[in-house]
Amino acid sequence: MAKNFKDLSEQEILALAISSEETDARIYADFAAGLKADYPATAQIFTEMEAEEDEHRRRLIEEYRRRFGEHIPLIRREDVKGFVHRKPVWMIRPLGIKTVRRQAEVMETETRRFYESAAGKVSDASTRKLLGDLAEAERKHVTLADNLQQEHLTPEVEAQEEKAHRRLFVLQIVQPGLAGLMDGSVSTLAPVFAAAFATHNSHAAFLVGLAASVGAGISMGFAEAASDDGSLTGRGKPLLRGIVCGLMTTAGGIGHTLPYLIPNFRTATVIAVLVVAIELLLISWIRNRYMDTPFLRAAFQVIVGGVLVFLVGIWIGSS
Repeated sequence: MAKNFKDLSEQEILALAISSEETDARIYADFAAGLKADYPATAQIFTEMEAEEDEHRRRLIEEYRRRFGEHIPLIRREDVKGFVHRKPVWMIRPLGIKTVRRQAEVMETETRRFYESAAGKVSDASTRKLLGDLAEAERKHVTLADNLQQEHLTPEVEAQEEKAHRRLFVLQIVQPGLAGLMDGSVSTLAPVFAAAFATHNSHAAFLVGLAASVGAGISMGFAEAASDDGSLTGRGKPLLRGIVCGLMTTAGGIGHTLPYLIPNFRTATVIAVLVVAIELLLISWIRNRYMDTPFLRAAFQVIVGGVLVFLVGIWIGSS
């Protein structure tokens, strides 16, 4: 069971401070390692912040030895009530640059408050001074981070990191989502319109479209998740990609299926055709926006394929 901070002895407070500084240094080292490939300038910031935390730990260990000897009990944040739970870095890879910077700010704020509270609890003048100095150092870490950012994150470097961030977003979200949207929008055209023109019944067409959309979403989701684990390609967590791909596949098929909730077959079909046109134009825009494909070329490729599938569905349904 976690212990209340107010119940800690001065020895336990120093042991907790040492453990916290060591943990923070390791977290910053993990940040630097995780960001080095795509965000080298930001990685350098965290490398220097790691060095600052190591220096704090050294000073705390010296003070502890002076007062309590060589043995330092292991007391961690999770052993004391009031600390924010931090998700292990290895569980949140690939690291997002904005998430990392935000977490670092939370870490520094929490540590500063800890030192301010700890300084008020100890009676030894030397220890009180050290804790107060460390609280001030943590307060200045915001300034340090700003200075390091100005030193390392030049406009050119920021542009490069933004480009890298965009590339990761495209790999991990846009690509699986676009693949799902294309598959759902195009592959379900044939069964939906085949059922519509075969039965001239909106309800039957809706059921076929719903089944095709959900089935395609499940299939595409599993296929995307099983394609690779992202460790070599940098495409991110397979579960996330699978969910994105599956949902977008279902959404692509549901779009032109929903009009068949309208009982009037002709009205429902006209609206469904309009929805198909919007879907194909949306896919073309996404390919132009994120995949750098010229809009006219993207539109031609997508619309030609979609129209062919659409005509096949009508032909089969009318035969």
